[in-house]
Amino acid sequence: MKHTRGVRKRDSSGVAPLADPALAETGDEVAEEALSPGFVRAVVDAVDRADAHSARELVLPLRPADLAELLELLRSDERQVLVGMLGEDLNPEVLSELDESVRDHVIEMLDPKDIAAALTEMDSDDAVYLLEDMDEDEQRLILDQLPASDRAALEQSLDYPEYSAGRLMQRELVAVPPFWDVGQTIDHLREADELPEEFYEIFVVDAAYKPIGTVPLSRVMRTKRPVKISEIMEGEQTLIPVEMDQEEVAHQFGKYDLISAAVVDESGRLVGVITVDDIVEVISEEAAEDIRLLAGVGDESISDTVMQTSRSRIPWLLVNLVTAVLAASVISLFDATIEQMVALAVLMPIVASMGGNAGTQTMTVTVRALATRDLVNFNVSRTIIREFWVGILNGLFFAVLLGVLVGLVFGNEWLGIVIASAMLINLVVASLTGILVPLGLEKMGADPAVSSPVFVTTTTDVVGFFAFLGLAAVVLFY
Repeated sequence: MKHTRGVRKRDSSGVAPLADPALAETGDEVAEEALSPGFVRAVVDAVDRADAHSARELVLPLRPADLAELLELLRSDERQVLVGMLGEDLNPEVLSELDESVRDHVIEMLDPKDIAAALTEMDSDDAVYLLEDMDEDEQRLILDQLPASDRAALEQSLDYPEYSAGRLMQRELVAVPPFWDVGQTIDHLREADELPEEFYEIFVVDAAYKPIGTVPLSRVMRTKRPVKISEIMEGEQTLIPVEMDQEEVAHQFGKYDLISAAVVDESGRLVGVITVDDIVEVISEEAAEDIRLLAGVGDESISDTVMQTSRSRIPWLLVNLVTAVLAASVISLFDATIEQMVALAVLMPIVASMGGNAGTQTMTVTVRALATRDLVNFNVSRTIIREFWVGILNGLFFAVLLGVLVGLVFGNEWLGIVIASAMLINLVVASLTGILVPLGLEKMGADPAVSSPVFVTTTTDVVGFFAFLGLAAVVLFY
C-alpha cells in the first residue's frame, strides 16, 4: 500500500515557499484556479512549445500538493520536460505528494543533494515516507548527504516494520519532567530549537524517559506559572507500541478519540508521537485499499502505465476465468435439460446474477466491519442469524416478483415456481456466504478483502445454476 502525505516543514508557516518571491502576491489567486482544465492546458501548451519561461511562471507559484497533482496529470514525456524546465527551482517536497510510480520517475531527474536538503527541513515522519519506498542504493545515496544525527534517526525509523507505528510517528515532540512548573515549561517552549512546528500535547516523562502523563497545551497556557506540571497532568493515556500496525493505531485513535499519542519502544521509553492528521490519512488509505482489493486491483493507481496496470489485473482475471469454467461445468451437467426448454438458458443468468449481487452486499459490509472491529466474537453469531433472515426476506420478495413475472411471460406456472424457488435458495446462500467466507478467511489468517470476492462469486454462481437447472430437471421434465 502506498500513501500520500502532506509535508510539514519545521521552519515554515504552513504554506510551501514559492521559488520566486516575486510570484508570492499571485499565489492565492493561482491556488484558486490551480489544475482547472484551462490551467493544465496552458501548462501543456507551454511544454509543447518548449517555452520554459511561460511554464515556470505558471507552475512555480503552485503549492507542492498542487504541483504534484499537475505532474500526475501529465504524460511521462511532458512530465520530464517540465521537471527539466523547473530545474533547481522544483521544490523537492513535491515528492512527498506524488503517487509512487510518478515519484520514482521524478526522483531519477533530481540531484540526491537536493533531496537530502529537503529531508533536513521535513518532520521525521514525512522524511521517512519519502525514503521508505526507495531501494537501498537510492536510500544510501541520499542518507549519506545528511548530517550524522538526522541520518541516524531516519535509519532507525526505517528499521521498523513497514506500516508500523515506528514508520508513522514523528520524533519531534515536547517532553518535560513532572517537577517542572508551568513557567519553566512555557520558557522551554519559547526557547528550545528542536521542537515540532505544531503539537497538541506535552508529554510528561520520568527519569528513564518513560511517559507517565500528558498535559494539553491549552491547559498549560491557562495555568499560572508556579503550578507544577505533576498537578495538572493527566495520568491516563494511550501508549502506542512502536511495532503496532498502523491499522491498529488508527483503531486506537478512533476508539479513544485521540488527538495525539505517545509511541514507546520495547522498554517503554518515549520515542515519538503520532498525530491525528496522519491517522486521518491512514484511515483513508486503508479504506481505499479494501475497495481496491475487493475489486482485485491491488495497489493500482490511475497514474500507472499500461503495462503496470495490465500486469496487476491479469492474476485476478485468471482466477475469475477458473471460477467461470467451474460455473460452466455445472451448466454442462444440464445441457440436455436446457435443450428441452430454451427459456432456461434465458433465465438462468438472472438467478446467478442476483445471488452474486446479494453476496457482494453482505461481503462488503462484513469486510468493512472486520476492518473497523465492529464485528467481533461477541456478535458474530447474532450477525450471521441476521444475514440469514435478510436472505430469507429478500429471497421471498424477489422469488414472488420473478416467479409471477416468468409465469405470465412464458405461460408456464411451473417454470415460475422453479425460478422462484431457485431465487430464494440462492439469495439465502448468498447472504450466508457473504458473511461466512470473510469470517473463515480471517480465522485462517488470510486477508478477507483480497480473497473473499472470488469465493463468494463462485459459490453464488454454482449454487444459482445448480438450484435452477436441477429444480427444472426434476419439476419440469420428470
